[in-house]
Amino acid sequence: MNDRHLDPIEAFYEAHPYPPPIDDLGTLRELDDDARRVAHHLIWPRRSVPEHSTMLVAGCGTSQAARHAALNPSARVVGIDVSPTSIDHTRRLAEQHGLRNLEVHRLPIEQVEELGETFDHIVCTGVLHHLADPMIGLAALRRALASGGAITLMVYAEYGRVGVAMMQEYCRRLEITPTAPELGDLVATLRELPAGHPLDHVLRNSRDVYDDDALADALLNPRDRAYDVPGLFELVDGAGLRFGRFVRQAPYRPDCGSISETPHGERIAQLPLHEQFAAVELFRGTVARHTVIAFGEEEATSSALDFDAPDVDRWIPVVAPTAIAVEERLPPGAAAALLNRAHSFSDLVMFVDRMELDLFRSIDGTRPIGRLGARAAAFVERLWNHDLVVIDATDVAT
Repeated sequence: MNDRHLDPIEAFYEAHPYPPPIDDLGTLRELDDDARRVAHHLIWPRRSVPEHSTMLVAGCGTSQAARHAALNPSARVVGIDVSPTSIDHTRRLAEQHGLRNLEVHRLPIEQVEELGETFDHIVCTGVLHHLADPMIGLAALRRALASGGAITLMVYAEYGRVGVAMMQEYCRRLEITPTAPELGDLVATLRELPAGHPLDHVLRNSRDVYDDDALADALLNPRDRAYDVPGLFELVDGAGLRFGRFVRQAPYRPDCGSISETPHGERIAQLPLHEQFAAVELFRGTVARHTVIAFGEEEATSSALDFDAPDVDRWIPVVAPTAIAVEERLPPGAAAALLNRAHSFSDLVMFVDRMELDLFRSIDGTRPIGRLGARAAAFVERLWNHDLVVIDATDVAT
């Protein structure tokens, strides 16, 4: 790769590799069969879990491709990144952990076709919003998608990052540079932000915000942008892709969480689906990133499920590994509160009575909906909306 006209993003990540490099993958272990099944059917409800697959981690950073390779040893994983430092860190982890299923290349996303292959699953999280033209980058990934494949995409969300945008502008006005002394002064300044500052939510929910490279990435990055829900769909559609679902969909749904208890919940539910998502994003106000699954426009198989379908009784619900039932401090009439520990919004709770709790506990990943009892489909749909189950419909003829 020619460095004579180094893109500012390449230069930035050479100086500030992200995520902060790690020396070891720690206790990370490969997904067991149940976790692999859930991860697969979240994306492909109607496709069996394959013995082997290919994955591209586009903009892999210092460790993301190594993590995917360790979690999925039966998959062939390819990582690409523009930063030689990130590539070196990834190769070091691969050697240390014996990840023979991983290969990495120094390559911009826009030039992914130089690999000369296509992939079943492309993961691109936290990268596109730093490109000079995110649409061009996503369209390039679309061309690298195998038939029937899917892209897991994460971009910054606009409204939940208002505080970040404010402090980015603050840093620009003061001409703060990403040097160690300047970053030290910035950390000291952030600790004195007034209570209620829009950045406060981000600071309280970030594990590495005071790491120098992470702070530089958030506030001093030479190029990034954020998307509201309509902008996100414009990006996906413009790249020749079709929206499948949000990886965690409950935060965007008007029938989940506190929005469902307002006079507007049912009114929002009458809107077209994309408009529902846009309205609930505005209601929540602190969604900081959007993570979606997208497919090629011609691909018929997606994660969209119609619970009014005639074959719904043959679908098999599988409980998400992060789903739990809490039986303490409940409102009158509730036997439990079902929630997904991966959610960051505390209101995304599904209260159930004793009969529903027993039904939830009877879901074992083998029994189809039709064998769970009368009216089980409606209950399973609520569980699916709340990200508490995925659906395995592989035994259903398409």
